[in-house]
Amino acid sequence: MGGCGSAVVTGVGVALPAISYSQEEYMLLEGDESRRRLVDRIAAASGISQRHVAVSPLLDDVKHWSTAARMRHYQEEALPLSKDAVASALTATRTDPADIGLVCVASSTGYAAPGLDTRLARDVGISPTVERLLVGHMGCVGALPALAACANFVRTQRRPAVLVNAELSSLHLQPPPWDTCQRVVNALFGDAVTATVIQPERSAADGHGLEVVDVVAHTDTEHEDYMALTVGDHGFRMDLSPRVPDVLERHLRPMVSGLLARHALGLADVRWWAVHPGGPRILDAAENSLGLPPEALAASRHVLREHGNCASAGLPLVVQELQHRSPLAPGHYGLSLAFGPGLTLYAVLFLGV
Repeated sequence: MGGCGSAVVTGVGVALPAISYSQEEYMLLEGDESRRRLVDRIAAASGISQRHVAVSPLLDDVKHWSTAARMRHYQEEALPLSKDAVASALTATRTDPADIGLVCVASSTGYAAPGLDTRLARDVGISPTVERLLVGHMGCVGALPALAACANFVRTQRRPAVLVNAELSSLHLQPPPWDTCQRVVNALFGDAVTATVIQPERSAADGHGLEVVDVVAHTDTEHEDYMALTVGDHGFRMDLSPRVPDVLERHLRPMVSGLLARHALGLADVRWWAVHPGGPRILDAAENSLGLPPEALAASRHVLREHGNCASAGLPLVVQELQHRSPLAPGHYGLSLAFGPGLTLYAVLFLGV
């Protein structure tokens, strides 16, 4: 990566909407009783127990809202959650808001200008001279290119950055009729906001930091139609092919092996795996492609079960869970993996510090 200094993830803050539903409760939004068995099968196979949502599709007519209405709700709901997540991350890492040099917001569920980045910086006491970056509409994979951009800033400018992943997928429930693809999407996505602090000094990590060592990406444009996030008159429509796990399984091992080889490492050298919890079949594909034991992705499956697929906020949730369960020891290597439209795969190599 660029620059000659270090870029170390020192902490992750999390904020969740107050509304939560069990998977069984949430799937009651299905109004077509003739499809009940199909919906029940989809829910049972999702690996999800509960999800948090910023707006309730059981109480509000979200599915018929215009895109403009959904963007207004995003600004109203995402700002207080982002402030809570950032405050938690800054407190946990003992970082002064005035020291932050870059605020990066990653989202595929809401935008405005001026928007979340400027208002968040104002409200938490970050300097008006702070640099800002928006990583928009990259879907679930957006967590890692955003982290890479923050790491490059921290390396070169020697100032901390904060990365906010603010994803409110509940705002984008599509109007019926729903096909099987949309019913799967309805069963998968949840809402969350995370804030990740990246520091230029290893000493700031207190032995529990993740130094960003290297980043790699691979985009398979031959299968770009397998995953799409399309802006329409009623929000953003997510389309997912059931063949996505097969494509990921084919590409993961060569991509990861190539990244590790650049550092004279092999798969056996990786002690810690943070894989985006996109769904059970996505995690199965990662296990199969990389030859991982089931316990390697226990944190990813836990996050999927408790929160659903939270788009770009999902991977930071896994990182936080992993660092709570079994922090990456100093001198050991870890890997983060995420996937999104393109069809794109990203990997980040971490070193425990």
